Amino acid sequence: MKKPNRRDFLASAGLVSAAALTAAAAQGQTPGAPAGNKKFKISLAAWSLHRSWRSTWFNLDLPMIARQRFGIDGVEFVNSFFDLPRSDYLKELKKRAEDYGVTLVLIMVDGEGDMSHEDKREREQAVVNHRKWIDIAHFLGCHGIRANAGYTTVGTVDERVQRCADSFSKLMEYADTAGMNVMIENHGGYSSIPEKLLTVMKKVNNPHFGTLPDWGNFPPEVDRYEAIRQMMPYAKAVSAKCYDFKPDGSHPAFDIERMLKVVLDAGYHGFIGIEYEGEANSEPEGVMYCKRILEKYQM
Repeated sequence: MKKPNRRDFLASAGLVSAAALTAAAAQGQTPGAPAGNKKFKISLAAWSLHRSWRSTWFNLDLPMIARQRFGIDGVEFVNSFFDLPRSDYLKELKKRAEDYGVTLVLIMVDGEGDMSHEDKREREQAVVNHRKWIDIAHFLGCHGIRANAGYTTVGTVDERVQRCADSFSKLMEYADTAGMNVMIENHGGYSSIPEKLLTVMKKVNNPHFGTLPDWGNFPPEVDRYEAIRQMMPYAKAVSAKCYDFKPDGSHPAFDIERMLKVVLDAGYHGFIGIEYEGEANSEPEGVMYCKRILEKYQM
């Protein structure tokens, strides 16, 4: 079988015709734009397509893919997918988002240092490293970035939590100047222990600092529904992590509808980002399975 290339991927992406684009523009809408008031909007997390990144698409393609392939209103970036985040590149990315009527929601930042590292110099460098992504997110019109609590195993959990809180307090001094949000996701280690992550929230105590509850990323002993419930008061974004779907659309890993109810019961009305991480379905199939479930509860 021929290996798919970028042209094949885009050609099979369900692109609307020029006539359809013109008609939508005449009505003051973009294809797939939400009609009426909805409880939340849906965004596409770039990680949903990580298996096909570079072989079939690039970061600049994401606004078009979100809108025309999936009919989705927003994009959540991954920092490692940025090809060349210079001014001209970022301007083009922003222009494409405007052209397709897509909101650039946030940037998920990985690989920029450990915010709970035992070495103070390492922590300070991690804070500095994250600043450029706050700048990039601000330029693109994102509301913030997602960072990680840190993965060091040196020291007690409480010591790591304190170091993490100190680092994020310093980062927030920078983020506050631009009114940008910074979020921590439950992304392994002590960040996936709800009470420890909430301790970080309370220690930093900043209105622009919050959580990004991810429906996955919990160890087996943690009740994921209760954990998300605890994280929601601090939530500034929500990640609809999903895994393999069966042909009937069911999701054996956990109950997506129950998880969504937890989010909505908390009064959340922001973007919910689809982050497909299964393997049994193709990436577009996984995204669409999750989208169909979410759409049932938007109105």
